[in-house]
Amino acid sequence: LAESYLNIEAIIEAAIESDADALHPGYGLLSENPDLADACENAGIIFIGPSAEAMRSMGDKSVARKLVGKHGVPTIRGYEGKEQAPAALAKRAAKIGYPVMIKASAGGGGRGMRLVEDKAQFEKAAESARSEAERSFGDGRLILERAIRGGRHVEVQVLGDEHGGLVHLGERDCSVQRRHQKVIEESPSPAVDDELRGRMTEAALAVARAVDYTSAGTVEFMLDAEGEFYFLEMNTRLQVEHGVTELRTGLDIVRRQIAIARGEKLPFAQDDIEFEGHAMECRIYAEDPLRGYAPSPGRIDRFDVPQGEGIRNDVGTYAGDEITTDYDPMMAKVLTWGRDRDQAIERMQYALSNYRVGGVRTNLPLLRAVLWDPVFRTGGATTSFLDEELVPGTLAMAVTPHVLIAAFGFCLISGRDADPWLALGPLRAGGAARVNIKHGDRVYAVEGQRVAGSSNKWRVKAGNFRERTVRFAVAPGSHMVLEEADETTPLHVRWVESGGMEVNLGGSRYSLSLAGLERLRTESTRRQHGLTAPMPALVLKVLVRPGQVVRSRETLIVLEAMKMEHAIEAPYDGTVKDVHVKEGSRVKEGTVLIELEQDGA
Repeated sequence: LAESYLNIEAIIEAAIESDADALHPGYGLLSENPDLADACENAGIIFIGPSAEAMRSMGDKSVARKLVGKHGVPTIRGYEGKEQAPAALAKRAAKIGYPVMIKASAGGGGRGMRLVEDKAQFEKAAESARSEAERSFGDGRLILERAIRGGRHVEVQVLGDEHGGLVHLGERDCSVQRRHQKVIEESPSPAVDDELRGRMTEAALAVARAVDYTSAGTVEFMLDAEGEFYFLEMNTRLQVEHGVTELRTGLDIVRRQIAIARGEKLPFAQDDIEFEGHAMECRIYAEDPLRGYAPSPGRIDRFDVPQGEGIRNDVGTYAGDEITTDYDPMMAKVLTWGRDRDQAIERMQYALSNYRVGGVRTNLPLLRAVLWDPVFRTGGATTSFLDEELVPGTLAMAVTPHVLIAAFGFCLISGRDADPWLALGPLRAGGAARVNIKHGDRVYAVEGQRVAGSSNKWRVKAGNFRERTVRFAVAPGSHMVLEEADETTPLHVRWVESGGMEVNLGGSRYSLSLAGLERLRTESTRRQHGLTAPMPALVLKVLVRPGQVVRSRETLIVLEAMKMEHAIEAPYDGTVKDVHVKEGSRVKEGTVLIELEQDGA
């Protein structure tokens, strides 16, 4: 990042070489860095955004909290001072009271942010937050805030011109989050009535007036269970979720940004803005919700977006693209509009059911689970919803006949000699086969009969699903294709060392096994005490050495993937037997990092 999208000099050079007369910073990276705005001005390039002064005031959370407090906007009890030593911050946290939220003073987007439950966790969390903030924003300063349990994240979109015109475009509810990053956004908020909306939008306008704000900006609030709201921050840029507001107002926010940068007045007043229906957005991430949202880099071999009335797709990724660990894992956004919230949800359910991504794991199973969850459907989701309220096991997707048939076919044609899968005799006399496939707690009998005169065409009956006639084909890289009449279904199937197989269909991952049978153990599975990399990553820190005694939950190695830190902790008390990686090295998913011998083993 430091060599590319965080390199102001290189960006200005590129703008000059392309004869650009204006620069739109987008969202993330340098979009809220006032130094970029200054550099544009010095180079004679129009910066499509607010003034550098406004960005400095609002971009520094410690300055922003003090400023908005002077204008009567409520803030959460916290600390934003100059004392940044670990001991000083720990003392302040104790005074504020746990749980406490640590935040990067100069950034956002969930980076440099940690929720700390008690004093014992604070020092490690603060060190990790500071390190992440320094790499993401070039500034390791931290602020502290009292954490609000069961709160909702509600933000207000504002738009101001250089002639004193200032309006709000309503609120968005962004409470469904993972790792303090938004996953689903909607407008209007199901928790905000007209009276509360009036108070929140007026507070947002007061924040914008305090810095003579121009362009598009978003004022974020935390709304507690008692209906009181508190200022969190102001994002001095276009938001990822701006499309939600566009669907309700009919306005093109980016177009307004460009017009404002050209010196034009807003062509409407507050009373001219009409809000219609309900809008919703889901972010499509290349990550695995079933493995702690671990990033899922790789090459995309399929990317089909849904179409239909009230559906909008904002896409930045296509089949053939490579997802790397160097950048944010968001691939696309899907938005829906309905005459009311129920219709917007129904259209989103349809859209998510028809989204197809192949080659990488995605958060589509998570999104589908949320959209069908009764807490979300009734408007009750808070910022703790994904971690504490989503029904356990919801993400264990119901198996489909295509998945079972693919597993059956993969057993037939994987061609592994002396493989215990084949001990069931899948190719019996007469070209018939039967396997018992386990998914979750259920076992499905899958039976097939080869079609006469064909080597790879079968009639297959999976469980209680109807019989299907399919043709199996396996391409390089464990990619399988099922052909049934005029329907072609691509899947990704692979053996896993735990004793089964993994099937990926449309971005949803299914773990299967053969009932009553375990695969031969491989060399890597014999490393019972080996701690492995959960994703492709960069090794940031190696904190232990061979022979060192460690305690359960002690951090052994720190990895970085997709701009986030991931701590590898000891699962039990033990002794480090060997360390297989060095700081600065890149590792693949499954790479053995450390061998750890458990006490008493």
